[in-house]
Parts: sequence; structure tokens; C-alpha cells
Amino acid sequence: MINQLLKLRGNTSGKFFTIIELIGIGLLIGIWSLISYFELIPASLFPPPWRVIGAFKELHVDDALVRNTIFSIRLNFIGYLEAVLIALPLGFIIGLFPIFRGLFNRSINALRYVPLTAVTGLFIAWFGIETNMKVQFLAFGILVYLLPVVIQRIDEVEDVYLQTVFTLGASKWQTIRTVFIPSVISRISDDIRVLVAISWTYIIVAEMVNKTGGIGAMAYTAARQSRIDKVFAILVVIILIGFIQDRLFVWIDKKMFPYKYT
Repeated sequence: MINQLLKLRGNTSGKFFTIIELIGIGLLIGIWSLISYFELIPASLFPPPWRVIGAFKELHVDDALVRNTIFSIRLNFIGYLEAVLIALPLGFIIGLFPIFRGLFNRSINALRYVPLTAVTGLFIAWFGIETNMKVQFLAFGILVYLLPVVIQRIDEVEDVYLQTVFTLGASKWQTIRTVFIPSVISRISDDIRVLVAISWTYIIVAEMVNKTGGIGAMAYTAARQSRIDKVFAILVVIILIGFIQDRLFVWIDKKMFPYKYT
């Protein structure tokens, strides 16, 4: 019985589970429609699906939905690319060299508790109110979580690999190049896929400063105008972008590290 449960828990791929997922989505939409049909929640606070679908036309024609979506995707991409390019080398330096770990490890762990919305003013003072400030804010939001994860992944490298290369007479650089870098990069790819979603969490905070575009700014404006149907429609767009982004990361990961999926 336990083995059967473990087997069910372990495998969630294939056509059967795709059908189950679609049924689950259908159930959620059905419950949403029933709540709207019987007016269990006022439509002004919880718009029905048909009103949300209708809002897309207005968003596209009057609010330049496509242009603003592209703007937000560009902000997020540059932000998490910058965060990754900083976190990986810095994480290796702190994780591999005891002196740097002693100097900075506790400080980096403490950064995770900084309320990011509270430091918006600092980023405005440092970088102004243009696009660069928004990129730096989003990059920082990912960096404070990604950097400790890189260090943790370095600590998780199995000793058996280190002992093997030591037995073979590898130098410190050869150990880093042949053991630490491949092991950490292959594992951190999953963490990056999960953590880059954080940038979408703070997109409204970033884009509402000197609103120059983006679906985060659109959502904030729609909420101020009590157009909850537009807000729901924008949230649907963000969810779809997140889903596509996640699938793209999985595809890249399979191409770069095929041995993880054998």
C-alpha cells in the first residue's frame, strides 16, 4: 500500500495527469462562474469570468496591453539576469573561501529579512525614477534570496566527489572547475526557475514609481479606478507569462542538464 502511494506521489507526468490538471482548471472556473451567477460575492468585488474576458478588448484597445506586457517582461528579464550574473560568482567566492564566508555570510542571510517594499525610497535616491531604478529594484529582490541558495548548494556538494578528485591529485582550481561548478549550476537552475517568479511579485511596486508603462502599473491604475475586471484580466496575463516562463526554463534545463531527467 505504501509503495503504491509513493508511486502515485512520485509520478505526475503523462496524458492522464494532463487531463486531471485540465479538469482541475475547469472546476475552478466552474466554481468561479457559480459564485458569480448566484451573486454570492458582489460583481464589483469579484467579477464573473465573462466580464474578465470582455475586459481584454478594452485593455488591448485603450491601455496598450501588448506593449505594456512586453515592457514588463523586459524589466523582469533584465532584472533576474543581472541578479543571476551577480549571485553566481559572488556565491562561489563566499561559499568556497572561508575568509569571505566569515566576513559576509551572516550579513547576506540577514538581507532576506529586509522588507523590499520599504527600500523603494532608497533605490529612487540611488538610481532615480527611470527604468534603471526598476531593474535594480527587481534584481535586488531576487538577489537577496538567490545568493544564500548558491552558498547552500555549495555546502550540499557530496564529499565523495571531493574525495575522488583529491585522490586523483586535482588542484583547488581543478576541483572547483570539475566538481563544484557543474554540481552547483545543475542544482541552482531549479532554484533560479523558482526564485525569478519573485520579480513578478514586486512588479507593481517597481512600475508604480513614475509610471512609464508595464502591466504592474496597469493593474495599480485599474484598481484605483475600481475596475476589478481589468485587474483580474491582468492577473490572468501574468499567470500565463509565468507558466510559459516556467516551461521555457524547464526546456532549457533539459537541454543543458539532460542527465537530471534520465
